[in-house]
Amino acid sequence: MSAATPTDTDSDVLTPQYTSKQIEKFNVELENKSPQEILTWAVDNLDGLYQTTAFGLTGTAALDMISKISLDREETHLVPLIFMDTLHHFSETVQLAETASDTYLAPLHTYTPPGVSTADEFAAKYGDKLWETDESTYDYLVKVEPAARAYKELGVKAVITGRRKSQGADRAALKVLEVDERGLIKVNPLGNWTFKQVKEYVDKEGVPYNPLLDQGYRSIGDVHSTAPPDPNAANDASERSGRWQGKSKTECGLHTNYFEMKKKFEEKTKAQEQ
Repeated sequence: MSAATPTDTDSDVLTPQYTSKQIEKFNVELENKSPQEILTWAVDNLDGLYQTTAFGLTGTAALDMISKISLDREETHLVPLIFMDTLHHFSETVQLAETASDTYLAPLHTYTPPGVSTADEFAAKYGDKLWETDESTYDYLVKVEPAARAYKELGVKAVITGRRKSQGADRAALKVLEVDERGLIKVNPLGNWTFKQVKEYVDKEGVPYNPLLDQGYRSIGDVHSTAPPDPNAANDASERSGRWQGKSKTECGLHTNYFEMKKKFEEKTKAQEQ
């Protein structure tokens, strides 16, 4: 993977918890473990562990599993939550964030784009429908920069994600553990599960989920970039077909090279100021 080279003093770079060889060894050991076993391992072995979530189905399933692990240990919820509120989410998503946090007594840290707290403020500061005029800048402002800010302020060193192999595209080759260009460890505990398995777990355990799923949605992001997936495409790889329809992108920026996105944003900002 090509990357913009950070300086040695760049505060975004984390001190590695484990060597690359150790991560490889852990991946071999965890590959065929259950999501609950992977989450237990993560809780026991990773410092600065948080769950980043937009409360999709896989994320809420992981949240429920972490809650059960915590209760078995007679602990309060062991993994705090980070929610990037883009200010353009469905109201159902924002409500679910509060409901899930309350249900599981899970500490919730919500981050919004820099300097704004409403969609109107965002449009006034950064431009109306920025996602149409400058999509990469939009992704940086609503997801990438808030995440980086959260990681610094909270001391995040590892995050639990809701990504799965069956979603296809860049996710098809997911490993249980990944280390990004900053040194951030990403844990994909339900990586081997299908959408059907996740839904069965959620239904069986009575996990709160986004009511939009009952309207045919599967992957739910911002209002302007989310539509129900193709009803004629039955496999999991079509799950995210409702996101960014008509575009080639498959990720929002959180799982794209951070330094490259930061560099592009800073170059664009500098050019606009001249």
